[in-house]
Amino acid sequence: MEWKFRRFFRVQAVQDETDDHVERGYWSSKAEYLLSMIGYAVGLGNVWRFPYLAYKNGGGAFLIPYLIMLAFAGMPLFFLECSFGQFASLGSVDVWKAVPLFQGVGITMVLVSSIVSIYYNVIIAYSLFYLFASFQSPLPWADCFSWWGADETCSRTPRDPLCNLSMAGGHFEVVNTTWLNANNVTCPAGSIISVPQQGPSEQYWDHVALRRSSSIDETGGIVWYLALCLLLSWIIVGVALAKGIKSSGKVVYFTATFPYLVLIILLIRGITLEGAFKGIQYYIGNQSNITKLGDAEVWKDAATQIFFSLSVGWGGIAALSSYNRFHNNCYADTIIVCVINCATSVFAGFAIFSILGHMAHVQNKLVPEIAQSGFGLAFIAYPEALTQLPAAPFWSILFFFMLITLGIDSQFALTETALTTLMDQFPKYLRSKRILLTSVTCFFFFLIGLLCITEAGIYWINLMDHFTAGWGILVAAVIELIVLSWVYGVNRFIEDIEMMIGERSWLFWLWWRGCWSFVSPVLLLAILIWSLTTFTAPTYGPIQYPGWAIGLGWCMIIFCIMWIPVIAVMKIVQANGSNVWQKIIAATKSTPDWGPYLIENRGERYDKTRYDKPNENTPQADAPEMEDS
Repeated sequence: MEWKFRRFFRVQAVQDETDDHVERGYWSSKAEYLLSMIGYAVGLGNVWRFPYLAYKNGGGAFLIPYLIMLAFAGMPLFFLECSFGQFASLGSVDVWKAVPLFQGVGITMVLVSSIVSIYYNVIIAYSLFYLFASFQSPLPWADCFSWWGADETCSRTPRDPLCNLSMAGGHFEVVNTTWLNANNVTCPAGSIISVPQQGPSEQYWDHVALRRSSSIDETGGIVWYLALCLLLSWIIVGVALAKGIKSSGKVVYFTATFPYLVLIILLIRGITLEGAFKGIQYYIGNQSNITKLGDAEVWKDAATQIFFSLSVGWGGIAALSSYNRFHNNCYADTIIVCVINCATSVFAGFAIFSILGHMAHVQNKLVPEIAQSGFGLAFIAYPEALTQLPAAPFWSILFFFMLITLGIDSQFALTETALTTLMDQFPKYLRSKRILLTSVTCFFFFLIGLLCITEAGIYWINLMDHFTAGWGILVAAVIELIVLSWVYGVNRFIEDIEMMIGERSWLFWLWWRGCWSFVSPVLLLAILIWSLTTFTAPTYGPIQYPGWAIGLGWCMIIFCIMWIPVIAVMKIVQANGSNVWQKIIAATKSTPDWGPYLIENRGERYDKTRYDKPNENTPQADAPEMEDS
């Protein structure tokens, strides 16, 4: 009788665990997963950062370090994180049951992703504001219109410098270039007065969209229309994630594909414009300079762009992959997503620079005079270029709608990383309350994001991006590679992957083994050290940040990474052992419930002699017995 009761409770425990996974869910189809991963990897940086980096770092020659860094750093880490999350069907924190001592790495990833999601959605709110503003003709930033507050420094055409000329009688008079030419007079050295000037698109960005204050010290009030756009952005995210991957997986059919349609349309329109070829030449043609490859800065830019473009080290890849079927071919997924991501970056450059070339032609300027990256490209240079086109509002609507769909996919994954972590930590309480959890999380992030839509909001976004989105992710990624290769064991990790995708030859694993164990961590560590040794305080244009803001930035990054040593100490204290070393060894061993989530996959696990025999008090120990019965 006692044996029957004991067996009943063990069987019930296994059934409960299976029910938990059913409730956790799978992707409805492979297409939904791939589109979600592509949408996560392909973001704003592919459009507003890569083309500028390619132009700056030698044009076509930049593709050489870019592809090398993809092969040696980006793709190996992407494959590792896909496999890690899929094997255990757990998010970026619970997946560290593999090596509990380093669970803080997962917490760092989630914290950084959460902070980034707060200000990333503000950028989407900017795009929503510009989208709504585009339903006007002419576009409001097409000229210096007084109704939106253009001041005397606003001008579409360059203003001639003034001259403080010494006149007869010993007095000075300010004259313009026209007077000098008419009187055949040259302005003496040191007498030229430069006239401050902003183009209408730049002044619209500062005065209307941002209502930007003079520094981060002057917070000012909340910009109410940006607050409404931010609220709308979070509502979109909340609705898409309300039912988890069941709802977000349907949304990505549109949001992940629409940007490609717009890029194709913009490229076709761009190359038909006069001066477009000049822009493309500057992007990847006659500016190609192979000697640039001797510059270490070029290699650093290539590695950084690959690392952040693929979104590795953020926890989102493991979170999204955790909803895969156990035998999904995560290796093929890696190749597909990485190739599409890099091809998108290159393709976007042609669409962007063709229209910038036309703008340079119309304004009789050189392309380098208008080429920018980041906010400068998305909200100043490119909008101004669009005003040069016939039916400018139509092209502006297309462009900003593309920015929204590009960014919203990444926002889905960033937010899902936090939600998956919370549900994996408290499955009994939160999995049945998915809609409530999503609503509360989105509203909480919205409230924090209000700081970023004050009159000093752009300074806060720039500060958070400068500190949290850089070193924290690099630290987490380096530790992740070292721990899984040298503590968990690269051979053991490879066997885990082979359980999912089938056995491969030693030659197949030679590349991945070398990258995971040595090449990738060394490259990322070099980038981390380089960025720390060449640290410069953040600026927004010519505006410097005060000391307290720099200190706050360091506090943000310390808060994110401090959990790595804090959790490690906690695990050591809780571990069994008679001395510190024994406790450390115990804390690095996988937990008894580590492994594939579903029972049928665990059955394969027991055939591997490298695993310890499960404790007979755990549900796993009865899994083979149940199958026999």
